[in-house]
Amino acid sequence: MSAPSSTDRIERSIVINAPRERVWRALSNAEEFGSWFGANLKGQTFAPGKRARGQNTACGHEDVWFDIVVERVDPQDLFSYRWHPYAIDPAVDYSQEESTLVTFTLTDAPGAGTLLTVVESGFDRVPSNRRLEAFRMHGSGWDAQLNNIARHASA
Repeated sequence: MSAPSSTDRIERSIVINAPRERVWRALSNAEEFGSWFGANLKGQTFAPGKRARGQNTACGHEDVWFDIVVERVDPQDLFSYRWHPYAIDPAVDYSQEESTLVTFTLTDAPGAGTLLTVVESGFDRVPSNRRLEAFRMHGSGWDAQLNNIARHASA
C-alpha cells in the first residue's frame, strides 16, 4: 500500500480562547454545531453510527444538505464523522462514492484556552473528476469554519 498523497488530507488547528468544555459543547451538540457551521440541525443529536442531516443555511449553498454519519464521540477529546466532500450538485447522487473522515481533537492550550485540530482524510478515494476541487474547497472551508467555531465558543 502506498503512502497517502499530499492531497489525501487537510489538517488545520486553532487556539480558541475558551475552556475545553465550552468548545466541546459547540462541537458535540448538534444544534449548536449547526449554528456556527451553517446547517439547520434543529432537534437532532450526534451519536456514534447515527446520521445527522439538515439544510445548509450559509455559503450560497442553501439548496444543499449537510449530511453526516457520526463515527466517534469521546467526550471533550474527539468527535468524528464521515461525509461526502463538496457534495454541492443536487443532481448528483454522492451515496455511491467513498466518504471522507472528519476528525476534531481537543487539547488544552496555555491560558485556559483549547487547541482544536480538524483533519479531513480520504480525498484520494474521492472520484478523480471531483477530487482536486473538493480538496481545494475544503481547505479554505476549514479555515473559515475554525474561525466560526472560535468566534462562537469564545463569545
